[in-house]
Amino acid sequence: MLTPHGDRAVRLGLRPNLAQFSLLVAVNAFVGALVGLERSVLPLLATETFAISTAAAVTSFLVAFGAAKALANLLAGALSDRYGRRRVLILGWLVGIPVPILIIAAPDWGWVVAANALLGVNQGLAWSMTVNMKIDLVGPRRRGLALGANESAGYLAVGVAAFAAGLIAERYGLRPAPFYLGIAIVAAGAALSVLFVRDTAEHVALEGSEVGAPVPVQAGGASPLRIAFLDGSMRRSDLQALSQAGLVNNANDALVWALLPIILLGRGMDPAAIAAVAAAYPLAWGVGQIPAGWLSDRVGRRGPIVAGMSLQAAAVAGFMLDAGVVAAVVAAVALGVGTALVYPTLLAAVSDRVGPASRATAIGVYRFWRDIGTLVGALAVGVLADVVSGDAAIAAMAVATFVSGLVVLRRLPAG
Repeated sequence: MLTPHGDRAVRLGLRPNLAQFSLLVAVNAFVGALVGLERSVLPLLATETFAISTAAAVTSFLVAFGAAKALANLLAGALSDRYGRRRVLILGWLVGIPVPILIIAAPDWGWVVAANALLGVNQGLAWSMTVNMKIDLVGPRRRGLALGANESAGYLAVGVAAFAAGLIAERYGLRPAPFYLGIAIVAAGAALSVLFVRDTAEHVALEGSEVGAPVPVQAGGASPLRIAFLDGSMRRSDLQALSQAGLVNNANDALVWALLPIILLGRGMDPAAIAAVAAAYPLAWGVGQIPAGWLSDRVGRRGPIVAGMSLQAAAVAGFMLDAGVVAAVVAAVALGVGTALVYPTLLAAVSDRVGPASRATAIGVYRFWRDIGTLVGALAVGVLADVVSGDAAIAAMAVATFVSGLVVLRRLPAG
């Protein structure tokens, strides 16, 4: 089915929308690269430059990031339904402009925390829109593959930027050199979004007319945010299971991002070695998401999610081994593979279970809970590391991840 759009027809599918789809893949790579800069540098900046002495204080930047990103995710869907996906994407980039500048100029750690609150808003708005716009373009049959491509581009860029920032920091210092790259990333991502990205409202309307809502959140049209939030949080066991799995997944990410570099530094690793570990995880995560999304389109969502959570649990436990950089890299790769199985599949599972008119809001609710996991994880691992030990924080996350997979196995229908 075609609908007119000026001098061209609007169609669903990857092939007829390949140019815009590819452009959005590139935009999301820049979104991921901006946050990737911090993964190997910021925890070291806290301890080496600002003399932050407790794990809980170090992780404060990630608490601010997680809280801001979760709220931005929650609002992004409703904002895009009202104002359009493209406008919200551009707004995300505008909010991101000050981030590297603030970190470069920061006279104290509070400035870095504030910069990460802005970074969270940037990620919540911009990444959410690349997700929704790709789903809009491809329609229901290639949803897993589309989300795999989106998340793959984002997290490959996270890994590349983390490794590049670590190498730059090793040679030129922790500030300001790594964050000059951030200024270039923001400029490129904003320029692509303003000049070339088109809105996808007509694709949403076309899908709604073709397939309707297989499992409507609210009969008769788009769901209010309040209804979607209640459904995704507690009223629907399938959506609640997906939300809690996303939360635990991102709590693991907080462990690797905020605490693991400090643990590895304490084991005698230099910044370049820490960068290798920090990069291996998102690189494996990024590479694995396209085949993982393709697999979930064929075998269903539940199996890859449960398998991925189990692999994540084992990989997190592997970080307890003080066996050198190779062992840490192996654990990071395993965690990345497990996360690749889970990440696009959770998004696709949420998309499967709501209709086109409700989708952006429902995904926003899921992404809210997923990114609350960053906040919860940062607080939990920071406090546990201070009160007990870093190994205790790692062990707690491994157990929580395994249990989360069991919840999905029990509450999410097969398929």
